[in-house]
Amino acid sequence: MIFKKVNPSQLLEPFIECFWQIDSCGNKEIEVQKIIPDGFPETIFHYKDPYEIKIFEDWERQPKMLLAGQLKKHFFLRNTGESGMIGIKWKPSALAHLFDLKMDSLTNDVVELPAPMHSLFSAMITFDFKLEGEDPIKLLEDDLLSKGLKNDEKFTEQLAHRASTLILKKEGLINIKELTSTLNCSERQLERVFKSAIGLSPKFYSRIIRMGKTFELMKEGNNSWSDLVYESGFYDQPHFIKNFKEFTGEDPSAYGFDERNMANFHLKKD
Repeated sequence: MIFKKVNPSQLLEPFIECFWQIDSCGNKEIEVQKIIPDGFPETIFHYKDPYEIKIFEDWERQPKMLLAGQLKKHFFLRNTGESGMIGIKWKPSALAHLFDLKMDSLTNDVVELPAPMHSLFSAMITFDFKLEGEDPIKLLEDDLLSKGLKNDEKFTEQLAHRASTLILKKEGLINIKELTSTLNCSERQLERVFKSAIGLSPKFYSRIIRMGKTFELMKEGNNSWSDLVYESGFYDQPHFIKNFKEFTGEDPSAYGFDERNMANFHLKKD
């Protein structure tokens, strides 16, 4: 199985967190994968067999091109054959700015990519993934640059972008009072703008980012549970366990942090 992440070029960095690729290399064994909230919306292109998704009770087949909003809880994916997908993990408010989306309508949802956004993957639609020596992610990035997607001061000055950037920089360890003071805005204004452009409240978003820090600390190793709880910004171990179980559905002591799967791939920074 190939798990690959690529950082964007400097021109795309304000909008894109990373590009990624997952490929089963011909393996058709059916596996159920858990997906855990990580704080970033995604657009995804399946170039091999489709996946099935289970957000609530029923399994549903996914379309070829997808748009995934912010998640408040985990869900499950199941392959139907060979896996092959390319994804763009966007900055939290980028899609709202670029495509005038109301991201709160996409919270806890994965939908077919709207037609006006199909051009994001035009280079992938015609690409032959069987070609050796060709890098589809490089081709995808070059195509986005050729379409004029680049740094935009109007975007970087927006309140939602500045707020989410600050939350990410602080790894979720920032309260609303500190946010509003730094950004010179009211709590009501921040809540309204953040929810529309990102899909969550700033407080809930901070919790997701703080939970993600746990995965980074586990990757570093040499952390006792008490150290991990403290460095993740939790008051005590029961509070930490409750928060972790809310997002992952598992007790942290039973979770497979070292397993090679989609959840860990997306949550651990490489």
